[in-house]
Amino acid sequence: IGSLLVQAPSPGQVEEGIEAARELLRGVRHLPPGKPDNFALETMGAAMQFFWELEVTMIALGTALPAIGLFVGALVIMNIMLVAVAERTREVGIRKALGATRGNIMSQFLVEATTLSVIGAAIGIGLGLAAAKVIAAFTPLPAAVALWSIFVALAMGAGAGIAAGVYPASRAARLDPIEALRQE
Repeated sequence: IGSLLVQAPSPGQVEEGIEAARELLRGVRHLPPGKPDNFALETMGAAMQFFWELEVTMIALGTALPAIGLFVGALVIMNIMLVAVAERTREVGIRKALGATRGNIMSQFLVEATTLSVIGAAIGIGLGLAAAKVIAAFTPLPAAVALWSIFVALAMGAGAGIAAGVYPASRAARLDPIEALRQE
């Protein structure tokens, strides 16, 4: 027998029931008084405590790992945008010479950074949906993606793109048009 389920007549008799079960199991297993139990007795409260601790751990990991991924993704987008600003210095100079304001230049690069991050978020959402389908099809676990989480992922992706694009966009907006046109 791998496990045995026993129910006490009332919540107040749980401890008595545990001790009665312990005595019975020790007798069945021929354990002398000084020897430790070679079995475990658990209450539903202990099992619920284990699952609550597991839930807390999963929430912490489920928050920390995506946050790290979001941060790394934002750094990658910022580097991509810094390279884009460096490569398109002449273009920025021409736009400024033709009358583009700092806000126009800044919004151009912010839109590009946000577009990159939203595309990345959409790819991640697609992979998540596919993983949920595979898990649901090949395991007994019920796996589904809530609709609200898709919108949150897109919003967080856009937010990461905006945050990552602010520095490169402001750098592009501050370029001097004359110096930018001299660049080759």
